[in-house]
Amino acid sequence: MKKSKRARAAKAKKGRKTSASRSKAVPERLAKRRAKPARQEASAAAAAKATIRGLRSKLKEAQRRVTELEAAADTDFLLEIPNRRGFERELGRAIAYMKRYRATGALIVLDVDRLKPINDSFGHAAGDEVLKAIAATLKRQIRASDVVGRLGGDEFALLLWNLSETDAKAKAALFEQAIDDLSFTFHGQSVTAGASAGVALLSAHSDAVRALEEADAAMYVRKARRRHEPRIRLVSS
Repeated sequence: MKKSKRARAAKAKKGRKTSASRSKAVPERLAKRRAKPARQEASAAAAAKATIRGLRSKLKEAQRRVTELEAAADTDFLLEIPNRRGFERELGRAIAYMKRYRATGALIVLDVDRLKPINDSFGHAAGDEVLKAIAATLKRQIRASDVVGRLGGDEFALLLWNLSETDAKAKAALFEQAIDDLSFTFHGQSVTAGASAGVALLSAHSDAVRALEEADAAMYVRKARRRHEPRIRLVSS
């Protein structure tokens, strides 16, 4: 009888332990079930952040590439100065600034005198050397705020800030003289190339297209006059 009571007590105790164990297991299972979506959400969030970082990196690289391509599109590959597109953009920006702040400036269009005979006599590599030397000479003659560009062929343009008409014409004459003083030797022959410059003043009332036309017309007038100046030796043996 005692054994039977003890057996029943042991069985009841075991049942209570089992029940308690089951009661304890229920919240554990619930916690695990709740933890699984949380881990999935955390994993998804980490993946999303990684994707965003990757996209930002690609966007940054794409923007850098766009900037490089825009710069290349605006730059003369031979002379490493603005080409016509780049110079016209700078000129447009400058005039917009002048209109806003009432600033002034000057536009000079410069054409290399008779570059074609040099190309014909000594080849285009010789002509390229002349153009490079002229571009370097012009860059040495201007301030950091000024701009020199190549409009095409043997024609250059310079955007100069805060110059009076007298100063602008004096600067154009200085550019001509600096290029006149350049000397080259090709195939054992001495070669010099001059340049003719035309000036247009810039102000708040200027228009980029008209300014270029005005400076270009003045350059051709100057070129016609220089043809009769015997001091310029273009090609000599």
